[in-house]
Amino acid sequence: MLSGAMLLAVTSGQPDLVAKLGPGATADWAGLLFSAAQITGAGGLLGYGIVLAWIFGREFSDATVSALFALPVGRGSIAAAKIAVFALWSVGTALALAGALVVVGLVGGLGAPTSEVWAGLARQTALGVLTSAIVTPVAWVTTVTRSTLVGVAATIAIVIVAQVGVLVGAGGWMPFAAPTLWAMSGGSGVSPLQLALVGVIPLVSTALTVATWRRLQLDR
Repeated sequence: MLSGAMLLAVTSGQPDLVAKLGPGATADWAGLLFSAAQITGAGGLLGYGIVLAWIFGREFSDATVSALFALPVGRGSIAAAKIAVFALWSVGTALALAGALVVVGLVGGLGAPTSEVWAGLARQTALGVLTSAIVTPVAWVTTVTRSTLVGVAATIAIVIVAQVGVLVGAGGWMPFAAPTLWAMSGGSGVSPLQLALVGVIPLVSTALTVATWRRLQLDR
């Protein structure tokens, strides 16, 4: 919806709106994908992080965590399953968003996607998946604090760290910002090594979260 609104603002030809949109102020597929990457980079972090905080905090906020101790399934396995479901859901939303962008572009009169556009849509899909991956520390923070609200606060902190990292010039070496910079630059603004470092975050966060759930105690 936001990408479509930005495309509509550009095609309206109002100079004040076009000036505010910056590099994304072009009525073509490149402008649409640039805007979508910007929105996903910020809004995606918040959206995925809040959902993840709820997934791992609901038993604590609803005071039903004690029921987990009566299940024949280990708590570490439960945590791993939560992350697996979140990962599958994230891939689904990323694919759905790419499909929605195709519809927006066609309805907006941008013409049939070219091979370059399809490559951009593939990067957009990857951006969605990577964005969900870099908020996985929220699962561990929520578990340690036993608070969904603190998990949401951790999500906001990640957004702030990503923004500050870009402002101070860390660029692609800031894992929380690297996926967005990679997608917005058409894949040229971030090196393969910098993008690979993003994968460390979900691996470490998942391991910590599963280990913490495995050691959960009713008294704390």
